Amino acid sequence: PGIRYVVDSGLARIKRYSLRNKTTLLQIEKISQASAAQRAGRSGRVQDGVAVRLYDADDYAARPAFTEPEILRSSLASVILRAAALELGPVDAFPFVDAPSPRAIADGYQLLQDLGAVDGARKLTALGRELARLPLDPRIGRILWDARANGTLAEALVIASALAVPDPRERPLDKRAAADQAHLVFRDDRSDFLSLVALWEFFAKLRADGLSHRRQVDACRAQFVSHLRLVEWRDVHQQLAAQLDEAGWKWTRDLPQAFDAPRYEALHRALLAGLLSNIGQRQDDGDGYTGARGTQFVLHPSSGLAKARPRWVLAAELTETTRLFARCAARVEPEWIEAVAGDRVERSYFDPRWDARRGDVVGAERVQLYGLTLVARRPVSYGRIDAAAAHDVFIREALVGGDERLGGPYAEHNRALLAEIATLEHKARRADVLVDDDTIAAFYAQRVPAHVHSRAGFEAWRRDAERTQPKLLWMTRDDLMRHAASAITEELYPATVAMGGVDFPLAYRHAPGHPLDGLTLTVPLALLNQVDAARLSWLVPGMIREKVTALMKGLPKALRNRLMPLPDQVTAFLATEPARDTDVADALRAWLRTRYGEVPERAVLDAIELPPHLRANVSVVDASGDELGSGRDLAALRRDLGEAAQMSFATDGDAFERHGAKRWDFGTLPAALTVQRGGARVTGYPALVDEGASVALAVMDTEAAAAAATRAGVVRLVAIALADAVARYAKGPPQFNTLALALRSVIAPDALLQDVMGAVADRAFVGDDPLPRDEAAFNELQKRARTRLPAVADGAFRLLAEIAAAWTALTQRLNGAGPSLGRVVADVRAQRDALVYPGFFGRTPWPQLRELPRYLTALDRRLAKYPERAARDAQHGAELAALWQRYRERLDADRRAGRHDPRLEEWRWLLEELKVSLFAQELKTPFPVSFKRLEKAWQAIRMG
Repeated sequence: PGIRYVVDSGLARIKRYSLRNKTTLLQIEKISQASAAQRAGRSGRVQDGVAVRLYDADDYAARPAFTEPEILRSSLASVILRAAALELGPVDAFPFVDAPSPRAIADGYQLLQDLGAVDGARKLTALGRELARLPLDPRIGRILWDARANGTLAEALVIASALAVPDPRERPLDKRAAADQAHLVFRDDRSDFLSLVALWEFFAKLRADGLSHRRQVDACRAQFVSHLRLVEWRDVHQQLAAQLDEAGWKWTRDLPQAFDAPRYEALHRALLAGLLSNIGQRQDDGDGYTGARGTQFVLHPSSGLAKARPRWVLAAELTETTRLFARCAARVEPEWIEAVAGDRVERSYFDPRWDARRGDVVGAERVQLYGLTLVARRPVSYGRIDAAAAHDVFIREALVGGDERLGGPYAEHNRALLAEIATLEHKARRADVLVDDDTIAAFYAQRVPAHVHSRAGFEAWRRDAERTQPKLLWMTRDDLMRHAASAITEELYPATVAMGGVDFPLAYRHAPGHPLDGLTLTVPLALLNQVDAARLSWLVPGMIREKVTALMKGLPKALRNRLMPLPDQVTAFLATEPARDTDVADALRAWLRTRYGEVPERAVLDAIELPPHLRANVSVVDASGDELGSGRDLAALRRDLGEAAQMSFATDGDAFERHGAKRWDFGTLPAALTVQRGGARVTGYPALVDEGASVALAVMDTEAAAAAATRAGVVRLVAIALADAVARYAKGPPQFNTLALALRSVIAPDALLQDVMGAVADRAFVGDDPLPRDEAAFNELQKRARTRLPAVADGAFRLLAEIAAAWTALTQRLNGAGPSLGRVVADVRAQRDALVYPGFFGRTPWPQLRELPRYLTALDRRLAKYPERAARDAQHGAELAALWQRYRERLDADRRAGRHDPRLEEWRWLLEELKVSLFAQELKTPFPVSFKRLEKAWQAIRMG
């Protein structure tokens, strides 16, 4: 009565129901003229008053006369349920003053159908009649119905009554932080619904403590809770409880002491039954959730889940103000949602495939509800979904794919036949011999019944069918081959290749780009050095034509043009039946020389880029069959594994082997013998191996390795026998220290003495004599060695003195040369270091070792004469540098390829004689030498 003034903003927050999103809208709207008049009427009830409107008269005049009726702004589910219970007939025929739209009516029926209150014909169900008796929203009623079934009705009734009244918790704008802090005592991080239960228990305790009304109000105010709304909540709860008692529901009113996982799940399944459309899935980015039918919402800031942000949530309501907020939310699991939704979920099936472990065709099941994916991919038996498709997958992936768990003689037979024909394809390097998978699938499809799509079903059918037709599923070559492969014979594509008396297995693969494309030779480690690189270059008869063709195509154009047409020339070359103990490239060069009088350098053929499958791949394996290395460069494999191969070959436990021998008391040393290595009988080469203080008998994998080891072993045995004579040279001659000091910048004195004595021992004890094979020959060699030792040793140290003197003189001249001689000084220093280096005395052949002083002196004369012959020196120096580069490149190429050409080393010393002839003719050369003679010698090396 005392109000005389009213200020009307002309706005109100009006509650509306969104038919599209099934959410509640609380948006600020302009009020109607009737609402404006009502607001104005609140002033001056007993006397004149004033109403101030914050909008103009034109705005007022444009507004509707009356506020839109609530029936047009709400969900009609409750109205429809009540009308059906009262048997008022179809809702769309009821004479409403303001009739709702057909869409709103359909939405109401849809919600009731989701709740199970009406059936597909819009007839009331038994559950619907029960829900109609409850003075609650049908969704809340459905929560209570399910809670009664799973024993959580006491807490569900508390929650249901709380949802029927305004939230008792208060959050004043100026005290939000304090309110949120006070509400923490009720908060449950799993569920805001349980927070309501905690709040209910708080109010019940206040009443149980017997506090006065005023103290109860004060206690509520301290927790930022409305005492008035709590009382209203209690009244609604009592009314609902009385209603349930009247309906004959049996339940206990006691709330649980704690919510363990099973009770939590049971309660929230009941909540899901009524609020299923209010679920949401957390988005991968941001703080939002995707709800039913594509809605986007966020958790309300007051929610206890706002920080935890669980993957799946359920909300009591979705209300749109500034944003669409989920109020009173809880964490739920997608499997709970799926169980509660029942037939409302949409199930789709995809990706059928054969699961060998399960022995069945399985597919992926996707489960969705209201556009949300509850299960992205769940394995299911696809036969119950689509038997025909499952049968097709079984045929293609189990039978055609060759599942080894499918037993029976047919499977073993068919797999062997497929492997045999596939091998023919690999050998012939063509993909049109074996039929495609569709043809094989058609073979099985004609025989296996359509209802079979699992291992168990197939085995049961097969056992029964094979009683009358034992070979019903046996394939033949005609079934599997597009055309005959008679040209693919064992002669052209053998399973093994013989080398050194051993049959090495071969494997074929047609897979361009794959590391194993082409031909693969498997070699035990112990036999690696037994592999004949020349024989390997010929591949197998069925592949050599393609390789020779590729080599001819890679020849220089001028020569290649003379070979046209290439197929005829390849045939002509192969018709000569070249020896397989010569590399195919060398055999081709020899044929070209004979036929055309012209031959390319070996480097030209080595540089031709052959397709990988035209170079054999070598796989080296250990005793257990594990691969140790593989590649198409045999020389590189031997560099990496050759030493290990020798050790493996030599330490395989033959009775022949012996250690610690200090005299020849082991009889005759055979040149070769047969041993068991790598699972095969192979030829081994006995050798004496120097062990330092003694020698050992071992078996080597190559004759060259055995000869080199035996020479060192014989030298060691002679040194042991002549220990007294050798001891005289242990410290060298008296002048040795002086010589060693002269060369100390190149090699340490101790190392120099060891190097010289090693060369002396080799020259004096063996020299050019044949290696002994028995005790008598060894004793004769020992006698000659004792006689030769003094002369060889004296000669060696005299030669070392000459070398040291020549080296010192040359070095002094180099150090004294001025800056103007920079180019020639660098050239001469490099040539000096190629003659005298650590270990030079033992590595330099004895005939050339005696010429080192002359070669060093020639370099010294070159420097001395340089000022007078600078132009000539520059010309000759450039020509010599080109020859030296040519030598180094050929030497490196031979080392990489595992070749050794003695003529190349002879040419290297011929080059030293040419230097003497060019720069120090007064020193004489033992034979005529010139650039022309060197070029001729080089051509002989180049032509092979």
